[in-house]
Amino acid sequence: MIITNNRLETLSKEEINRYSRHLQLSEVGLEGQKRLKAAHVLIVGAGGLGSPVILYLAAAGVGTLGIVDFDIVEESNLQRQVIHSISNIGKSKVASAKERVAAINPSINIKEYNTLLNRQNAIDIIKDYDLVAETSDNYPTRYLINDVTISLGIPYVYGSIFQFEGQASIFNAKEGPCYRCLYPSPPPIFDAPFCQETGVMGVLPGIVGCIQAAEIVKLIIGGKNTLIGRLLLIDTWKMKFRELKIDKNSACSICGKNPTNNNFIDYA
Repeated sequence: MIITNNRLETLSKEEINRYSRHLQLSEVGLEGQKRLKAAHVLIVGAGGLGSPVILYLAAAGVGTLGIVDFDIVEESNLQRQVIHSISNIGKSKVASAKERVAAINPSINIKEYNTLLNRQNAIDIIKDYDLVAETSDNYPTRYLINDVTISLGIPYVYGSIFQFEGQASIFNAKEGPCYRCLYPSPPPIFDAPFCQETGVMGVLPGIVGCIQAAEIVKLIIGGKNTLIGRLLLIDTWKMKFRELKIDKNSACSICGKNPTNNNFIDYA
């Protein structure tokens, strides 16, 4: 459970009607829905992975969503970035995403960060949130988010995609390993492909992003059996799901017994 009782919320009559299917679930109920309304979630990336995360968290009633992205909507994005539309080509992805959220659930508070997340601004942006969903799908941002969330003591909900394959997990050094326990250092730039170079099946980020959104809801309401300490591997071409156990690394440079890396390096 990540939302404390010092952020109290009540539900209006309209909200009780809107979220009635949640309220019927004993695992969510009225208290869980209040926690969703009180939650502050930062989504870093309003692209393929960010689209389902933003859309489903807004629909679920997560009260405050911060969206970080410095890019604009392009026609080639529309094959997988379903939060955007033809009419928004050329518009900033943050503004486009905010417009779509307002059409789904106008009660959601959207905070826009039309910027690149870097070591100069990461602490100031992330510190106001309960958790971070990393949906940028690039290594520099991934390592930066891991290091900053460890320093702030908040969960990092991870998703990654490549062609037909995806990964998802939650990194939270308070209860389990961090991203560096799994991948201690970034790969060389020539070993870090991007989807514009290798391609990606348009449905894949929807699947992985929905898994991230489900894990975020569970974290907020205090659900059990989250992906902390587990790496979910998805192969949509063969339609197979596998799971790997991730152990905390006592020698990890960030969350180990003697951490040595606290400079929030930009790995560009």
